[in-house]
Amino acid sequence: MPQIQIPSPLRQYSGKQASVDVPGKTVGEALAGLVAQHPDLKRHLYTDDGKLRAFVNVYVNDEDMRYLQKEATALKDGDTISIVPSIAGGCCPGVTDSSGVRALVIIGFECHGWSRTLPRPPAEIDSIQ
Repeated sequence: MPQIQIPSPLRQYSGKQASVDVPGKTVGEALAGLVAQHPDLKRHLYTDDGKLRAFVNVYVNDEDMRYLQKEATALKDGDTISIVPSIAGGCCPGVTDSSGVRALVIIGFECHGWSRTLPRPPAEIDSIQ
């Protein structure tokens, strides 16, 4: 039976499990089995029209499924499926924390409201926008 590795940000929707064993002959069937076991994951993995979200990367035994047969990629017992969220970000002009330090803004995988502060960048970086 294939095993799906759940990334930390999604574990709250999978009963805090780091991995879930699911039946399935293809990646699509395995992901459908995961969502059937943990319905709260669906909105984080799929769009309203049922397509895998663009920022959700899926790997089968460390191979990106986009370069295999996508969701039709065949699975065998012992295969590992890893869900890897894409996260992008950077410093935004005018965005600071309460002490005036520029804030790093994370965009992407359900990180709304998250921020981390970094030490003030060198002056030459401040001018890059």
